[in-house]
Amino acid sequence: QVQLVESGGDLVQPGGSLRLSCAASGRMLRLYNMGWYRQAPGKEHEGVSCISNSGRNTYYADSVKGRFTISRDNAKNTVSLQMNSLKPEDTAVYYCKAVVSLRGSRYEYAYWGQGTQVTVSS
Repeated sequence: QVQLVESGGDLVQPGGSLRLSCAASGRMLRLYNMGWYRQAPGKEHEGVSCISNSGRNTYYADSVKGRFTISRDNAKNTVSLQMNSLKPEDTAVYYCKAVVSLRGSRYEYAYWGQGTQVTVSS
């Protein structure tokens, strides 16, 4: 099995910054795309940002472009999300997702972390 553990969620004032991190561990053969999603109360699950296994390709939702930056460290099996100029509408539970291949299987699997709360409020 694969475990994803997020950290970095907190209460921050509007205009502030936070850095979320997600560490993957377990019986992975290879990590592929990794990304961050969020869900606010009463709203749909939203894709925030993702990054390819090489790190060369990234995606950002329009709502976070220019404010959030995704990065990964393949040596440590981690993905991070630097969030600047935070707004109240960024308040949500943020989830890490990773697509992996497992030893002994030819398929790819998606795993999710347990979520970390980000609250932007004065």
